[in-house]
Amino acid sequence: MLKGSVALITGGASGLGRSAVERFVRNGAKVVIADLPSSKGKELSSDLGESTLFAPVDVTSENDVLNALNATKQKFGRLDYIVNAAGIAVAYKTYNFNKKLPHALDDFQRVINVNTVGTFNVIRLGVGLIGENEPNEDGQRGVVVNTASVAAFDGQVGQAAYSASKGAIVGMTLPLARDLSSNGIRVVTIAPGLFDTPLLQSLPEKVRIFLAKTIPFPQRLGKPDEYAQLVQSVIENPLLNGETIRLDGALRMQA
Repeated sequence: MLKGSVALITGGASGLGRSAVERFVRNGAKVVIADLPSSKGKELSSDLGESTLFAPVDVTSENDVLNALNATKQKFGRLDYIVNAAGIAVAYKTYNFNKKLPHALDDFQRVINVNTVGTFNVIRLGVGLIGENEPNEDGQRGVVVNTASVAAFDGQVGQAAYSASKGAIVGMTLPLARDLSSNGIRVVTIAPGLFDTPLLQSLPEKVRIFLAKTIPFPQRLGKPDEYAQLVQSVIENPLLNGETIRLDGALRMQA
């Protein structure tokens, strides 16, 4: 189902988003790489060729998303899939009792704005273009795949903002699926565990080894393409809808 389709992937210039971009292109899809102007999206698009388009996007900006959708329609003529992989994180306790400092409200709001509001912003605008598609034999016009985190369920110390933002994505998955069901658009969320992304690659090797040992099986960090593989599986299985799927090797985060 990827061959000949068109996908818009946010956060597509790095990490899990990039893995989805690369898998989609390998399987014959056309992809709009939506990421910040400062990202390596333009270089990635150049490397992958004419089947891709880089669209500079801040997911919290209505104009940026609309411009990306217009560019999608102009270059590829349609949109079948949205993959929301853009996101940020901070790590602060609710209150630092040693320094007598509360968690900065701006930091909390920024994480919610990018991760939750940004995800919804892309969906609310993007599904209009997906809705223009002719339905298939099941009545399906397209699919939205969101990215939450296991932190939505068992957030660690210092993850109040991040967990809240990802928990909200989980929470809106079912109502989004219900809202869009009459137009043949499915909505599914993936909640990844610990993956070998640039964020974790920046950690010392001993920390990475320790983190890998906290995963029951397989006892290693997830490979980004395993995330992309699940995105593809979600798209290809027409009965998956309104659900959040953990992809974590049975990991349950400890405090």
